[in-house]
Amino acid sequence: MAFGWRVREGDRTAFKCLIALAAVYGVIAFGVYAILHMWHVKPLALDAPLHRFSEARAIEHLKKLTVDIDGRQEGKPGLEAAAKYIKEQLEMIAARAGPDYRMEIEETLVSGSFSMIFLRHSLSLGYRNHKNVAMRISSRNSTDDDPSVMVNGHFDSPPGSPGAADCGSCVASMLETARQIVDSGWVPPRPIIFLFNGAEEVFLLGSHGFMKTNKWRDTIGAFINIEASGSGGPDLVCQSGPGSWPSKIYAQSAIYPMATSSAQDIFGIIPGDTDYRIFAKDNGDIPGLDIIFVLGGYFYHTSYDTIERLFPGSIQARGENLFNLIEAFANSPLLQNAKQRSDMAAKKGGEGERAVYSDYLSFFMIYYSRRVSLVLHTLPVLIFFLMPLILCLPNVALHHYVAIFTDMLKGLLFHVIGVLLAVIVPVVFAVLRLFFSNYSMSWFAHPYLAFLMFVPSSLIGLLIPKTICGFFPTSQDTSMRKMPKEALSEAAHFWGAFGFYSFVTMAYLLAGLGGGGLTYLISFSMALSWCSFFLVRKHFGYQSFKSLTAYVVPLIPCLTYLIYFGGFLVQFLIEKMGMMGSLPPPYGYFIPDVIVAATVGVVTGWCVGPLMPIAGRWLARSSVLQFLLQFSVIALALSSQFFPYSDAAPKRLVLQHHFVTAGGSKIVESSYDFSVLDSNSLSFVFKNAPEAAKMLNIGADFSFETANRSDRSSSVVPACLMCEITKKLSMLWVGTRGQACMGFFFQVYCICLKLLNIQISNAST
Repeated sequence: MAFGWRVREGDRTAFKCLIALAAVYGVIAFGVYAILHMWHVKPLALDAPLHRFSEARAIEHLKKLTVDIDGRQEGKPGLEAAAKYIKEQLEMIAARAGPDYRMEIEETLVSGSFSMIFLRHSLSLGYRNHKNVAMRISSRNSTDDDPSVMVNGHFDSPPGSPGAADCGSCVASMLETARQIVDSGWVPPRPIIFLFNGAEEVFLLGSHGFMKTNKWRDTIGAFINIEASGSGGPDLVCQSGPGSWPSKIYAQSAIYPMATSSAQDIFGIIPGDTDYRIFAKDNGDIPGLDIIFVLGGYFYHTSYDTIERLFPGSIQARGENLFNLIEAFANSPLLQNAKQRSDMAAKKGGEGERAVYSDYLSFFMIYYSRRVSLVLHTLPVLIFFLMPLILCLPNVALHHYVAIFTDMLKGLLFHVIGVLLAVIVPVVFAVLRLFFSNYSMSWFAHPYLAFLMFVPSSLIGLLIPKTICGFFPTSQDTSMRKMPKEALSEAAHFWGAFGFYSFVTMAYLLAGLGGGGLTYLISFSMALSWCSFFLVRKHFGYQSFKSLTAYVVPLIPCLTYLIYFGGFLVQFLIEKMGMMGSLPPPYGYFIPDVIVAATVGVVTGWCVGPLMPIAGRWLARSSVLQFLLQFSVIALALSSQFFPYSDAAPKRLVLQHHFVTAGGSKIVESSYDFSVLDSNSLSFVFKNAPEAAKMLNIGADFSFETANRSDRSSSVVPACLMCEITKKLSMLWVGTRGQACMGFFFQVYCICLKLLNIQISNAST
């Protein structure tokens, strides 16, 4: 063959199996991509029925906020103009309301102070005269202390950003939803509060001021906080609580759900925060949902967060979900004001515990309580311990049980080694590539490269144990079981893999986390597939391709979800790698590629690992490993020809002004830091943008090894917030030598630097 290895007769079936499985995964991946980019949601036009939410009508509000108004940042006239526009729209909605409605609109200035721990930093904040706009929609018979449902979104935007997604899309959705409530004729049985807060980007000041001073604060029985850290996609529920009630309401009412209890397990380690913190944790202990656009994060907090970047269909799906959620919360008998919640606090019991939930491809929700999970998530472990007893029937004896259980433990160890190698091998490949490449993150502007680079190498890791060791020796008596050793070894490997996912599920359960639903789905689906495989192999034999098909087909719904969840996770991670902050050399250069490679390895372990006990019989061949190895090498080599950045995936740069003060008012020292927000250094920027080096008067004798570097520990502003003062650097790949030119906004930065007479000294660190 042209690839340089010789295919033996038995390898033909192996490659047929590999191609067939690749086709199955490819079809599923295409469908998942379409779902995540909202191709299945049709936005409604301006002439849509008034009782329906219309994305086009919401976009009209968004155009006013982001195009007609110049900047919605604290201290700029645009923020006041936005507040005025929002109030005018609310007054127009109130004017159309019939006699059955009670409409209240207020505009307030909030002031106060508080302390918080943010990313391990202690911050003390004082503020005054931040504007909030709110509207309360209720029935004419409602009272002032009736429990209410609040929808919160902020209308300020980060410095330098028009904030179309973050969070003009939130404000536009709220205005259209408020109009829908009135024009649909639905009179809410409980009051609905729409809070448009004007100071979220400066450490959640608007929501804090509302909770400390507003007359409606103690009536709030549930809240929905809508946010954006990207340009669209499914609206992910990142946090829910306190208790399981909000997630249950979401599961029952969302039309296009995207929620997983796993998200809340990891949200705490993500460098960011939302108004959810103020309402659900710091001030009020109010049950609620934190719902966020998370995909399309390349332009988050930049000047390119414009209407054109929004995913069509995302606002439509958000609006339809939002109306249904408001209706469900307002009709729920569990809605209570602050006094009622305080009186019932001692009676919460199990209702205060977190449930396990997940959407399936944004089509429907799977939800069950913590008590149910205690039974469901324990069941696979019980099956694992009972299976040796079942397999040794009818010759039940202790030594038979021990022999089968020993083989299952060998299979468990066998599978664990494969899963670990699925993570380790792509990490090693990623590190080796960087030794021969001039830059990291080649996958940043081209996410598909991450899959081409690391999925084949991850498959190598999964297949290594079975390729090298073949079938491990069994402790069972083949004459008693009347099965060949290969079949016994395969069965032991299967139940060992089943046990691995079962024990991971149990670990999640014992840790009190909600992410065990993923591994429970794997173990449950594997059990069903084994039953199908067991029945078919009686007729065709365990070596038949039809038997393999009988095993794979029942797993397809599970594999589809795993690709959906894993693909979303990898895409989200890749986008956020552009804003994680530059890490100290020399190891910081490797970190992003290592993180992405390890994540792809974990996801591959999820998505392919359940097939390995059975499909490994066909795939675990040296010729297949050689093919995957050569494919990986070619993919890694080709990836080095792709520039990490593009107009659609810009590199972020930060110009940060530091002040050192004494006595609260005296400025002792001030300095400017010019830095990057990913692992490709400033030297990389200047190397690929000679115009920038020229404008900064940087000559050939300049050395970044001896240049001043800012002390990361001295600043309380984390990388995720540095983006607020970031302008886009468009990197365009030009010519065969990979030269790049700087974008317009970076030139503006350079001119500003020259005007400020900033000089980069050659003094040592």
